[in-house]
Amino acid sequence: MERVKKVIPFIAKAVIGILFIVSAIAKIIGMDKFELYVYSYHFFSLNFTFIIARLAIIAELVLGIGLLSMLKHKPIWWASTLMTAGYTIFLLYAALIGRSDSCHCFGELVDMNPWQSIGKNIVLLAILAIAYPAKDVKWRFAWPTLIVAALASGIAVFCISPPDNFTPGYNREGNINTEILDNIIQDSVFNDYALTKGKQTLCFFTPKCEFCQMAAKKISLMHDFYGNGDENITYIFLMGSEESIDNFFNKSESNRYRHVVYTDVPKLLACVDGDFPTIAFLEDGKLVYQTGLRDMREDEIAEFFKNEE
Repeated sequence: MERVKKVIPFIAKAVIGILFIVSAIAKIIGMDKFELYVYSYHFFSLNFTFIIARLAIIAELVLGIGLLSMLKHKPIWWASTLMTAGYTIFLLYAALIGRSDSCHCFGELVDMNPWQSIGKNIVLLAILAIAYPAKDVKWRFAWPTLIVAALASGIAVFCISPPDNFTPGYNREGNINTEILDNIIQDSVFNDYALTKGKQTLCFFTPKCEFCQMAAKKISLMHDFYGNGDENITYIFLMGSEESIDNFFNKSESNRYRHVVYTDVPKLLACVDGDFPTIAFLEDGKLVYQTGLRDMREDEIAEFFKNEE
């Protein structure tokens, strides 16, 4: 029995370590949505959010490895406890301001709202309390090993999922055929939208495209932060039923902006060179800026939204 009691703290440490590593890997797999979740609180700029999201994942990986290694027990234990407690405080804030969406604690593997995740963290803190009596595995290279693990984790995360603003190839020229775009916005289907007046944002999406859904979420968040009403944004869908459009809005968690299902497929494909999502920013009917999912620049888009008329 005495031996079992001595083993239990080590088992508890291993359980937490595995959970941290699984959580980190799940976030990497669902990195885009995790980034958008962090960005939705608008604590940080979009570019800084890319870094913060990855640092959070690296911290989980390093602490998970540290817990499993049984090296430097007290520093790793305290860091793990403080991180879990910090996340719990953040989740309490999220719950109190009315957020009920998934907190992405385990990426897309498990869908938990803030209250559910708080309960999960209380269990983790209890397991960490059980793990507290565990002893160090003595090794003279403990700190060098953990430092190497931290560096390797950081390199791996940034290589597997590089931030959008670190990715070369930002296309300033874009892919929109302006002549066809001019023809499209004059179409009778847009008669009530006044697309040739003032500042307008046209988002070219396909209903089942996951990247389009993420672009819609990102644009929707930026417009919430910087825009002046919803009448200047139009979603233009390449085909699709009303059910598929409803699913698009539900999955993207975008604001429900005015939208059109455009049935002239060849014309729309030619307009954006078959590239979805494509987002066009117009002033008095003239294209002034365009972007896709990966090359959005918050400063330019924010400036455009702030000066909407």
